[in-house]
Amino acid sequence: MLNAICAQSDSYLEFWNERHLCTLTTLRPNGRPHVVPVGVTVDVATGVARIITRKSSRKVANILAGGGEARAALCQVDGGRWATLEGAAEVCTDEAVVEDAVARYGKRYGRTPAPDPERVVILVSVERALGQTSGARPQAAQAAA
Repeated sequence: MLNAICAQSDSYLEFWNERHLCTLTTLRPNGRPHVVPVGVTVDVATGVARIITRKSSRKVANILAGGGEARAALCQVDGGRWATLEGAAEVCTDEAVVEDAVARYGKRYGRTPAPDPERVVILVSVERALGQTSGARPQAAQAAA
C-alpha cells in the first residue's frame, strides 16, 4: 500500500536520508505552535517518522495533551531544498520500539545516543508530504558529500 512518502521522488526520499537537523512543530494546549530542533528518521515503507526524546519534554506533553488527536509537522531545509512531513503523532514508551528508533537515529546521524531511561519515541504517521528537493545542493553540502 502506498503512503504519502512512497509517492515522492527519489530525490525527496534521499533528502530524508541525508544528515540534517530538522524541526518538529506540535501544538501547545492553548493552540500556539511549539517548534524545536530534532533528529528525525523516516521509514518510507511504513510511512512513519520517528523522533527520540525524553518523556519530560514539552513536545511529549503537547502530544499527550492532544488526547489521541495530536498533530505534528516535521521540516528540514538545506539551501533551496526543503521537505515537510505532516501527520498524527503519538508517544511510545515500548522498550523495543524505543531501541529500534535509537538504532535508526544512529544510522542516519552517525552516532548512537547514550542510554537514557527517560527516553521515549514520538511516532508520526505521515499523511502529507510536501517540499522541493530537486534543486542543486549548496556548495558546502556538495563538498562534504
